[in-house]
Amino acid sequence: MAKSEVRIDKWLWAMRIFKTRTVATEACKKGRVTVGRDSSTPVKPSHCIKPGDIVNVRKPPVTYSFRALALTENRLGAKLVPEYMENITPQSQYDLLEVVKISGFVDRRKGLGRPTKREGRELSRFTDSVYSDDGWDFDFDIDDLENDDNV
Repeated sequence: MAKSEVRIDKWLWAMRIFKTRTVATEACKKGRVTVGRDSSTPVKPSHCIKPGDIVNVRKPPVTYSFRALALTENRLGAKLVPEYMENITPQSQYDLLEVVKISGFVDRRKGLGRPTKREGRELSRFTDSVYSDDGWDFDFDIDDLENDDNV
């Protein structure tokens, strides 16, 4: 069922960019969705889009760009999405996503909570390898240092 205009929050949900319509609405309210090629003005959830519009969605750290080919308010199966939307996100954004994935726990963003068990193990392995290979010996007694004549 193709339409001439559709609310942006419904379209984002129908195109499977967001899992629920509530999440799509929240993204619009937080200013993470813009319409237009060079648009820097965020849109409200009730903003209507037309076929041919460019929709930019910021999901930190990446900003995705989509071209609306056709419109629908109903959620589509994943195989039908390419008929309604074209992904025009620049390769530089995907490269940025790879850099963030590779950096892992080293570049942990604020608000992600405690490290997972896996991240903790990786950090432990990293610190063990750094301190065991350098010949550092932290096993000394303070009393031995006080009795030393050179101190």
